[in-house]
Amino acid sequence: MLTTSNGVNVVNGGFGSALSSNQNGVFYALTDRGPNIDGAKSNEKIFPKPDFTPQIGKFKLVDGKLILEKVIYLKDETGKNLTGLPNPVGSGGTGETPLDLNGNVLNYDPKGIDPEALVAMKDGTFWVADEYGPYLIHFDADGKAIDWINPFGNGVGGKKLPPVYKYRRPNRGMEGLTITPDGRYLVGIMQSPLLNPNKDVQKTSKACRILFYEIATSKFKEYIYLLDTTATAISEIAALTNTTFLVLERDGKTPGLGSNIVKKLYKIDISNATDVHSNQENGLMFNNKTIEQLSEDELKSLLKCVTKQEVFDIMSIPNYPHDKPEGIVVLSNTLIAIVNDDDFGIVTENGAVVTKSMPLMNNKQDENVIYFIRLQKPLY
Repeated sequence: MLTTSNGVNVVNGGFGSALSSNQNGVFYALTDRGPNIDGAKSNEKIFPKPDFTPQIGKFKLVDGKLILEKVIYLKDETGKNLTGLPNPVGSGGTGETPLDLNGNVLNYDPKGIDPEALVAMKDGTFWVADEYGPYLIHFDADGKAIDWINPFGNGVGGKKLPPVYKYRRPNRGMEGLTITPDGRYLVGIMQSPLLNPNKDVQKTSKACRILFYEIATSKFKEYIYLLDTTATAISEIAALTNTTFLVLERDGKTPGLGSNIVKKLYKIDISNATDVHSNQENGLMFNNKTIEQLSEDELKSLLKCVTKQEVFDIMSIPNYPHDKPEGIVVLSNTLIAIVNDDDFGIVTENGAVVTKSMPLMNNKQDENVIYFIRLQKPLY
């Protein structure tokens, strides 16, 4: 347990933002920025434990049980523990005002991260993607930052993401990350369409960007994934081959509280898709419109998006109870693992901390669960 607020336990879970594996029987799970809830006013965010350090848990599968072997705390290049507090305006800021439980305004943190995606490399290092900057950060085996790539060029190493990523929707940054089997490219996917050039596109755009980062050269490629609807978003991407990937697309509904719930896995293929990478401020433009401003018909007439095919409906798992499946590991061409984000067991109610109880878990507090799923058809 991390802390208690109003008699509600804030659990030391949270290992559900991402899942990765670099050897048989070993899983690395990632927390996000830490326990937080919405405040009473718009854009207020309450941090019950503002000194929380985002972290990676190393789990080992022993006799059918996952054992936590090690916790790796994420640190900056000097070895100082990072926080999950929001960044200042102009350098990854989300527009949120951070508060403690007593309503005191907290300081912004220029190095604060909200990690959402993880790749455990075979050399023991980690790549993490976040949704503040968005950032793409390389950590050593002990969790110390050794490369920090963002759209502003002020991170460790000074490398830059394409400038258009500055237009990421607040708290909808780079949500998924994987590496191609040949080890050549890191592949990140945005949770939602960019607010490019402004938030007006939020109501209409379904175009999510997939970013390929060539590790050896720092060069980029970009492709477009079309969401099913403007009400869904991306939670993860996992490589199958160098050109095909699994993508987790979902809504935010809680099973047992709503109908027509969407939590699906799609197989996508980039082979024939248009590379839309550009170093222009607003990315590649068509007829003076950004990609996000184009209607779906315009988009399809001007470029080729990645193809997508549904391969698994997570809601087909009997009594699947979680609202946020967020991490995927591909273990073989017919076996995958999925983990959920438990939000540290809390949600908000009128600006106060309440237990995140799940209807299909007999209203118990949510927790991280890894589901191992045997697919009927091979993925590759």
